[in-house]
Amino acid sequence: MIHVAICDDEKEFVSEMRGLIERYSEEKQNEIRISSFANGLELMEHYDKTIDLIFLDIQMKGMDGLKAAEKICQQDEEVGIIFLTSLKQYALEGYKYRAVNYIVKPMKYIRLKVELDRWIERFRNKNPHIVVTNDSGTFKVMLNTLHYVETYKRNLLLHTDDGEVISYKNMKELEKELVPYGFYRCHVGFLVNMEFVKRVEKLNIELTSGETIYASKPKKKEFMEAMAEYWGKRL
Repeated sequence: MIHVAICDDEKEFVSEMRGLIERYSEEKQNEIRISSFANGLELMEHYDKTIDLIFLDIQMKGMDGLKAAEKICQQDEEVGIIFLTSLKQYALEGYKYRAVNYIVKPMKYIRLKVELDRWIERFRNKNPHIVVTNDSGTFKVMLNTLHYVETYKRNLLLHTDDGEVISYKNMKELEKELVPYGFYRCHVGFLVNMEFVKRVEKLNIELTSGETIYASKPKKKEFMEAMAEYWGKRL
């Protein structure tokens, strides 16, 4: 899932943008969560680090888009920003804040589609992650920090650099999501990031973090073949 925010003080434009993004989501069959904010101050006060991309109007009352972008970049270096403006001269200034691009209003669907296609391709290659929602909130889990996943009391427990996160998805759902990024289902109860595998001894899989998980006998041969292929690509 991708989390997109729209920050603009024109309600009609926000509604139009939401409709265009929903159309894109349906056409591309990409799950997109949309949040909207009326101005830069509201965006800052309710900023959510699960946001991946912000469509940010430059000219707004109170805190304008450039000031909001400056503050956001101080706390979130990964978020993408596409500036919205009615005046081209403001757009160039936006690049100081690592803007992905700018769009001159009014918005047309073909332009939005091109920008989202370009950004999503670049984003997925650069920052692969999953979004996990549970009773404690919503979390963006970067895959290069995720060591392994295990079944835990009918849920899943994600072991990351920053601690453990519970997910209410089932293992089959998460396996489908993570396999393209170097994860392998080595056991009915374990899904491991092969980047963190240090060595395999019998059915024990030692991770670089010092943790040990297990491979099942039926999956051991396929897992070792997958590991050999993965390590081969890393050489």
